[in-house]
Amino acid sequence: MAGRTPLTIATDAQTAPPVALVRRARTINRALAEVYPDAHCELDYRNPFELLVATVLSAQCTDVRVNQVTPALFARYPDAATMASADRDTLEELIRPTGFFRSKAESLLGLSRDIVERFGGVVPGRQSDLVTLRGVGRKTANVVLGNAFGIPGITVDTHMGRLARRLGLTVNEDPVVVERDLMALIERREWTLWSHRVIFHGRRRCTARSPQCGSCEIAALCPSAPGAKVRQER
Repeated sequence: MAGRTPLTIATDAQTAPPVALVRRARTINRALAEVYPDAHCELDYRNPFELLVATVLSAQCTDVRVNQVTPALFARYPDAATMASADRDTLEELIRPTGFFRSKAESLLGLSRDIVERFGGVVPGRQSDLVTLRGVGRKTANVVLGNAFGIPGITVDTHMGRLARRLGLTVNEDPVVVERDLMALIERREWTLWSHRVIFHGRRRCTARSPQCGSCEIAALCPSAPGAKVRQER
């Protein structure tokens, strides 16, 4: 199942990232903290189960659209027990606007049944348990842990992957490897907020097709910006 690959942070001089790269990554984080002091999870939720479901629905869908769907969804299925016994057709119709509703319904039914059968109806608070739920990988687990349980984690979605490469913080495409690379650069206590700040920047400034480099607040720290003087530290 996706997301079960264990991660380790390099600690020896041979594999640790260059000191200059660590410093630049942390400078970027501090700069983004000033630009987005209110950076937060943009999915609406009241408890770990709601955040877990909303995160699954957010795949290839905007948070705005998910937030429009979840009130009716949670009114009908407020917990894992009720969702585990949901009528599939009814569930699919409720989540249809989020796209890929059939596969998402399969994931929601599966993870809800897993929670009921193996965790007493309570969303587990450990990554090793979360990634055993059907339809849940490291990204979803880190979102839930960081925001619902206060356990730091780096969320590697499309925005994080894109910006990490543009900023020269990784050269890798595999989300698990990107997560590992970033874990070695950013202080653990900052992992969750770093994720929110980067995602905010990716949505508002450093977009996929038309990055606004001319008005970017961290352009001076970005090797991908036009006329950049930042040296790659690898």
